Amino acid sequence: MREKKDKDDFQREKKLVQEFHDAIDQSTPENVGQALAKFVSPEWHWRGMHPFNDQKGPEAVAKLFWSPLMDAIKPLQRRPDIFIAGLNEIDGYDSIWVVEMGHLMGLFDKPWLGIRPTFRIVMLRYCEFNRVKDGKIVETAMFCDIPHLMMQADQNPFPPQTGAMLVQPGPRTHTGLCYEKQDPQQGRNSLAAINAMLNNPGAEFHNKDEANRLARVWNEDMIWWGPAGIGATYTIERYIRQHCIPFDNALSEGYKFNGHICRLAESDFGGFFGWANLTLQNSGGYMGMTEGPAPADMRVIDMYRVENGKIAENWIFIDILNYLAMQGLDVLGRMNAVQSGGG
Repeated sequence: MREKKDKDDFQREKKLVQEFHDAIDQSTPENVGQALAKFVSPEWHWRGMHPFNDQKGPEAVAKLFWSPLMDAIKPLQRRPDIFIAGLNEIDGYDSIWVVEMGHLMGLFDKPWLGIRPTFRIVMLRYCEFNRVKDGKIVETAMFCDIPHLMMQADQNPFPPQTGAMLVQPGPRTHTGLCYEKQDPQQGRNSLAAINAMLNNPGAEFHNKDEANRLARVWNEDMIWWGPAGIGATYTIERYIRQHCIPFDNALSEGYKFNGHICRLAESDFGGFFGWANLTLQNSGGYMGMTEGPAPADMRVIDMYRVENGKIAENWIFIDILNYLAMQGLDVLGRMNAVQSGGG
């Protein structure tokens, strides 16, 4: 446990992660591994969305993720919307994590993961959790919305869904970049609001009282920035209609909550991730899938903005490609097969 006098000061950890990102942004596909190695431990545990999954050490992460991405989409420009740090509630406020969310932008000039280049600007949504210990990054969760990139390249793998597909903006208040030291009480209040939302008693989404239940923890004009394939929705009523009901109808079987690895907040912002957060079975129709043969894992990051003690905005990253692969649909493999065949 950190000494009491230091418990609310995360400026060293923030500075380290900022320098880490600067080193990546200034590197090339050939030397990005060296840039990573300056800031991460040799046993660095890196979690990436399908098809990257769990990796160990800077060399593997550079080879599988950063080098191919930087070669395909360049020059890669980092455009963060949220930057926060804090103590992890899940391990008793022992570990320190730094979180950044935004877009990686560049010119998509070469194929990546079998996705055809557009030769135009693309925006890759990302959210990254970094655990810092003894001056090094020892653990990372790097989620990026690969299906959203596919849609920008006119390779939408999903049938139409109920939410809106957008290049998602950052916080409405434009206050998410918390580079300076923040009021610790404000962060504690935000975490309390997030936990109140998580602990809000469940109910059937078809129940007419569901909107009243959600209104206890969400602002009426809340915005739910869902991932590609699900989409964004606005206001409690439309959130219920356009996300909750379709999700509840198709994914209620075999539901299991597996917990979170990290949950924290600073200023008006907070979030969590799990690996995997949920295990649940597709009973038919969701994401264009037929009924799934068995429950599958759903890896999720949620980021929140709190206003007046309730959730005002929620950005969601779901490893949909992994969930579908566990259900028997390899979206990237199918796309590569079509292109190899001249389709």
